[in-house]
Amino acid sequence: MTAEKLTLVEAVAEGIHDEMKRDESVVLLGEDVGRSGGVFRATEGVYDAFGPERVIDTPLSETGIAGAAVGLAASGIRPIAEIQFMGFSYAALEQLFTRAARMNARSRGQFPCRMVLRAPFGGGVRAPDLHGESMEAIFVHQPGFKVVVPSTPRDAKGLLTAAIRDPDPVMVFEPKKIYRAFREDVPEESYETPIGEAAIRREGEDVSIFTWGAVTRPTLEAAEAVAEDGIDPEVVDLRTLSPMDRETIVESFKKTGRAVVVHEAPKTGGLAGEITTLLQEEALFYQEAPIERVTGWDAVYPLYDLEDFQLPNATRVEEAIRSAVEE
Repeated sequence: MTAEKLTLVEAVAEGIHDEMKRDESVVLLGEDVGRSGGVFRATEGVYDAFGPERVIDTPLSETGIAGAAVGLAASGIRPIAEIQFMGFSYAALEQLFTRAARMNARSRGQFPCRMVLRAPFGGGVRAPDLHGESMEAIFVHQPGFKVVVPSTPRDAKGLLTAAIRDPDPVMVFEPKKIYRAFREDVPEESYETPIGEAAIRREGEDVSIFTWGAVTRPTLEAAEAVAEDGIDPEVVDLRTLSPMDRETIVESFKKTGRAVVVHEAPKTGGLAGEITTLLQEEALFYQEAPIERVTGWDAVYPLYDLEDFQLPNATRVEEAIRSAVEE
């Protein structure tokens, strides 16, 4: 495969373009996704390539966007619906939870809801209210959805491609803090990153760290920092939150006996609790120390003055690693 250096947001745009070129049933809809190329330019160039019949600038109505996507999917079209920020998706939950997630089961497979909902999520960009949400656990809790979160440009294109081709509704949450943070080689050809498979970003023997999204990068920084003192962490990027790669999580923990879970979302009701429970159920006798959680605080997401305090950083992750190992 030939490759090109892309940012995460460029990889998203390329993934959309490639699938729309490959499959004429794929359409794109959302606020400003057409002529302007989206609020983060994630759909730049797609309107020029495929025109207004397949790239649809919608009114400012998240309920309408989600409802239209469900209707298109029921008609055999494969919609990619964009919600500008995860926090705006709250208005769309009625359509997503009562229609998209249930259509396949309620129709006994006669009307599969083949749709993708994309939304930038997470904090770190100094944005106003409702622009920094990390509420992925809400969508994981709803049966019928698949939920993916890329942390690299290569995975962004591959997971989005897999999501568009998937027979179920897939929520693709893109960590906007790292949209343009770095570049890496991304194959020019079309490819899929399998949904449901985690990636081990760093192999280690002493403690397992489970994470996803933008906080994967500070987690890796913390892992390298403690490695200088002889601690050997393993970093597992989940990539898919539903269905979660339970086997990789459990096997990593069996190897190390210690764990840290890192995510931006609030601690209470967050997926760190679900992962902790999984380890208790499947690998209790391998556990050597209490499982540490590094998360956002249980508070309404703050405005930009306090944003850095809200987000997990390398220092907090490093402290949690040392605490887990020293127990």
